[in-house]
Amino acid sequence: MSYNIHIENQIATFTINRPEMRNAVNYAVMEGLEQFLDQIEDNPAVAFAVITGAGDRAFCSGGDLAEFHGFRTADEAFPMLSKMAGLLFRVATLPMPVIAVVNGAAVGGGCEIATACDYRIVASQVKAGFIQGTLAITTGWGGATLLFEKDGKHDRVLRLLAEAEIHTAEQLLDAGWATELYEGSAEEGLKHFLTKMSAIHPSVHRAYKTIAIRKWTADFLRDRMMEEARQCSILWESEAHHEAVERFLSKK
Repeated sequence: MSYNIHIENQIATFTINRPEMRNAVNYAVMEGLEQFLDQIEDNPAVAFAVITGAGDRAFCSGGDLAEFHGFRTADEAFPMLSKMAGLLFRVATLPMPVIAVVNGAAVGGGCEIATACDYRIVASQVKAGFIQGTLAITTGWGGATLLFEKDGKHDRVLRLLAEAEIHTAEQLLDAGWATELYEGSAEEGLKHFLTKMSAIHPSVHRAYKTIAIRKWTADFLRDRMMEEARQCSILWESEAHHEAVERFLSKK
């Protein structure tokens, strides 16, 4: 199974379960995420949602190039990009707090998934980055739109995206992308993070989340995420992108 869904003690957890592929996203993972969202969106018994990756090497390494690199044109790439952008919009607008437990490396689309969450608790040894630029494309799952929306500091966000570099957990904390760093296991990190939040009634968290969602809806967040996917699809069909992917795959 490429994913696991677990709901217990008011916490719903979606785990990308492809550690042998560094938890890269393929269509099976997308279908699993859709099932997860269908189960919890209207479930008042869920107080917190969690997204993480299996193992301790990777949270998510982005899209599975082995499955997606065959796309040559914008029309071929856009359905995949827009599907994932739609799913991440749903993640971002879940009625309860959503926590990314970044337990291992997060690159490319992995950072977009984490950005869709409300909080990012990051293992202290983790390295992560929006490296899409090294493949001559932009973020395509709505991650840049979410980052500009949530962070608000234009030059910091633009630099984080455009330089396409890998950063340490400490650097990500300083940049404001990581909410909190943790030592030890992912379970311990999540438990520590939820200590104070769990003391507050879930209705309070949901009420504050509603305020954020109201703003995003008024600002056409979903439409902007879809436009980001369209922009990425145009770059996807460029020779620069195909050449960069071939270089990357030849190194593996």
